[in-house]
Amino acid sequence: MRFASVSHEGSPLLVRVDGDHATPIAGATELGRDTSAEWLAAARPAGDPIPVSALRFRPLVPRPAKVICVGLNYVAHIEETRREESDYPVLFAKFASSLAGAYDELPLPPECDSIDFEGELTVVIGKAGRRVPRERALDHVAGFTVANDVSMREYQYKTHQWMQGKAWDAVTPVGPELVTTDEAGDGTGLTLRTTLNGEVVQESSTDLMIFDVPTLIATITEFTTLEPGDLILTGTPSGVGARREPPLFMKDGDTLITEVVSIGRLENRMVSER
Repeated sequence: MRFASVSHEGSPLLVRVDGDHATPIAGATELGRDTSAEWLAAARPAGDPIPVSALRFRPLVPRPAKVICVGLNYVAHIEETRREESDYPVLFAKFASSLAGAYDELPLPPECDSIDFEGELTVVIGKAGRRVPRERALDHVAGFTVANDVSMREYQYKTHQWMQGKAWDAVTPVGPELVTTDEAGDGTGLTLRTTLNGEVVQESSTDLMIFDVPTLIATITEFTTLEPGDLILTGTPSGVGARREPPLFMKDGDTLITEVVSIGRLENRMVSER
């Protein structure tokens, strides 16, 4: 099944998406803490189907309690950044205010001219858990979606912490849909592709992640409880703009497409923030 947080004629809706139409769901207007995987499996319709073309896709989970991101999770990306591989995931956080919709324009801030792309498979948590064993970790996954960890590189490198380069308002598109595990599987064997102005700039397989989804959930829940609606951005493969010769950074008017085949596709236009 596929679910999305949308708006229709100015009203927020949670919908189940079936091809070109979407059916409103009773009891909630968005994905979040109250829409566990169990709740979604029992969800009931609350109206007639609406053409998908008539909907605006909001950030998939508009107000997650946690947005946890993974850095350096593909060997080729580690090599291009000239860093050393670690036996523990590199983790950092974003805020709910960092998120954008699947087709939103993304604001390019005037303070930074080194704005980079990072396509990523994203996990949506469906069941609360703390100290979750790796062998039971997938029981806590509602499904998967797509994100782009748009990064302000000169701010990222101001200190040895990354937050100031990663958590800018409204520049991290997430969506368009939550694809549940009965359709999406366990997150392996998926092709991830990022395209900038028609040129493929990143392409890889999630099989090449150093830390897979169960390992990430087990590691994160050692120190914090994951709840329904929490997001885990699982890391980007090689090809980022900052490591190209010459560097390739995004500018006003660029079109950024981020796709995980069979999961979803984001399309965002970059617009100078005024």
